[in-house]
Amino acid sequence: MRVIVTGGAAGIGARIVNAFQSNGAEVGVVDLEEAPQAQVGVTADARDHETFGLAIGELIDRLGGVDVVVNNLGVSGKIGGMDSVDPGAMRTTLDVNVIAATVAAGRCVRHMVRGSSVINIVSTAGIFGYPNRTPYVASKWALVGLTKTWAMELGERGIKVNAICPGTVDGPRMDRVISAEAAVTGRTESSIRDAYLNQTSMHTFITGDEIGDLAVFLANAPHISGQIISVDGHAETLRTS
Repeated sequence: MRVIVTGGAAGIGARIVNAFQSNGAEVGVVDLEEAPQAQVGVTADARDHETFGLAIGELIDRLGGVDVVVNNLGVSGKIGGMDSVDPGAMRTTLDVNVIAATVAAGRCVRHMVRGSSVINIVSTAGIFGYPNRTPYVASKWALVGLTKTWAMELGERGIKVNAICPGTVDGPRMDRVISAEAAVTGRTESSIRDAYLNQTSMHTFITGDEIGDLAVFLANAPHISGQIISVDGHAETLRTS
């Protein structure tokens, strides 16, 4: 199995890479930084869509084809009220989270055969409202819609398209989100962390390994397509105030 993971150098992406490699796949990674764990890696800025598309093409050539593309690359966007959204910053969030994902998937499906997979890593912010996160939410709801649309469009070719919606993933990126939210709201980081834990029925954060394991499962499942699957400890809300 030949797999391309965008944003696979660190965080959830690195765990996805490890999961596929542990199951015998050959994995190529495109990211802003180098991914030393990948068998094949290229660097590219997802905001430059032409260069990013060429990087995807290079990975396909070096892998000798592609069976799975995991659109994991994403940015958090600026945190703040909807009345303070900066259009340029929001456009950057959409450029990376939505348009780059479309470029990657579009490049890959040209080379895919029946049984191949497109897997979009979204967020529970693509299912719930998320106060003070307008750019991020817009991008994630867009990816959910694209997942459904691409599944319809590619189904006749036997190409599966699914989305994984991680909840709060423990790690440095979430620490940065909590810190930024504390700065905007004036609350303590510990109170915000507790609020995130209390969003879920299971009162827990999740791990990147869980996302990697599910991605491998979806890549191998012959008839699962068009699904939006949450891994979040049963999130009930994304409100932290």
